[in-house]
Amino acid sequence: MSSMEEKKETPGAQKPKGRERRHSCQQCDKSFTTSGTLKSHLRIHTGEKPYSCEECGTTFTTPGHLKIHQRIHTGEKPYSCEECGTTFTQSGSLKSHQRIHTGEKPYSCEECGTTFTQSGSLKSHQRIHTGEKSYSCEECGTTFTTSGALKTHQRIHTGEKPYSCEECGKTFTTSSALESHKRIHTGEKPYSCEECGKTFTQSSVLQSHHRIHTGEKPYWCEECGKTFTTSSALKTHLRVHSGEKPYWCEECGKTFTTSSALKTHLRVHSGEKPYWCEECERTFTTSGNLKTHLRVHSGENPYVCQQCDKSFTTSGTLKRHLRIHTGQKPYSCEECGTTFTQSGHLKTHQRIHTGEKPYSCEECGTTFTRSGDLKIHQRIHTGEKPYSCEECGTTFTQSSALKSHQRIHTGEKPYSCEECGTTFTTSGSLESHHRIHTGEKPYWCEECGKTFTTSSALKRHLRVHSGEKP
Repeated sequence: MSSMEEKKETPGAQKPKGRERRHSCQQCDKSFTTSGTLKSHLRIHTGEKPYSCEECGTTFTTPGHLKIHQRIHTGEKPYSCEECGTTFTQSGSLKSHQRIHTGEKPYSCEECGTTFTQSGSLKSHQRIHTGEKSYSCEECGTTFTTSGALKTHQRIHTGEKPYSCEECGKTFTTSSALESHKRIHTGEKPYSCEECGKTFTQSSVLQSHHRIHTGEKPYWCEECGKTFTTSSALKTHLRVHSGEKPYWCEECGKTFTTSSALKTHLRVHSGEKPYWCEECERTFTTSGNLKTHLRVHSGENPYVCQQCDKSFTTSGTLKRHLRIHTGQKPYSCEECGTTFTQSGHLKTHQRIHTGEKPYSCEECGTTFTRSGDLKIHQRIHTGEKPYSCEECGTTFTQSSALKSHQRIHTGEKPYSCEECGTTFTTSGSLESHHRIHTGEKPYWCEECGKTFTTSSALKRHLRVHSGEKP
């Protein structure tokens, strides 16, 4: 019966019995048992909030709401749980809490049957099915299913971190993040894997870990179809396609796709090498590099080539090796078009065009394009000859020089002249021989202008001018 109909009733009409709702809102048709309740309700439509907190100025539609709010300032929590002693500012909060002990979940989702202890939790859950995200961020437009999620998100823009760790002073945007952090100090890992017994500080990390056992990879890249066990791993991967590198080094300006990659890079500038080998005490910037190094001592080569059975310590080394079989050379020089199997080889090659020689000998100042060439050169000063012939004991500064020398003993001459069929032990000897056929004499004397096919022939000739006797 509407309020208009109520006014038309005869004076002798029977009055409503009990707590029948007779006071109706003209705005939304909601009805109430008392005029006072209706009056309070109307403030939702008018926006009127006549009750103000003297402490902080927050206003409310009812004195009851103000009274509950004031307990934030007084610290009063008059409602206590008989089971565990936890106290609350509102009776409703206590009632919801008690369901933890009783296991009661009176609010059920009609879509999927999931049950909840609070009606608010059910309401938030139902938005999963409806897709409703009624809370929107004014800064960036991101939408959320709950006001709490929006409030937490807004701290990204404000920089607010209201939750602080008493141990180390680190601050956090959410109380749950603080709780997880505290476990670093306590060592507590309450979440355990039933498969392998490994423990974790967070349930979400355990959930991700479970996927190792199940093989589940629920996150996939729409660009290339690659799948991932975590959303964060997918997010990082997407930067491969977008080219985004949001983390940058203040020292040198280099950018990175992940914060961990930046952290590792910073050790280049600081010189920090926190990971060390107990076998030889060599230190490393990353745990991965240490793990790879340990295989030197263990002899482990877990990555095997299916083509030739050669084994390697790292997957990257195997990947590069496979290009020998496939002939793939994915790295190309823009200057001359020469292709390479490795990016490092291309980088070294490009120094031919730029003239860059970044490796310098401290003894004599000679510069080199490669660190390996510098290392070999330094043996001139140290006298070190680490490569020894097992046949005659002759020692060499380079492994290639030893290999060429061993052909004296084996008689092997793998380099053959296409013009006359003469064979040679080294490619350099063949190259010098070719000049007999071509007439090329690239070495010339600055004293008299005479030219020669080899540098050694020029060297012998120079003694004519210097008077030096060999």
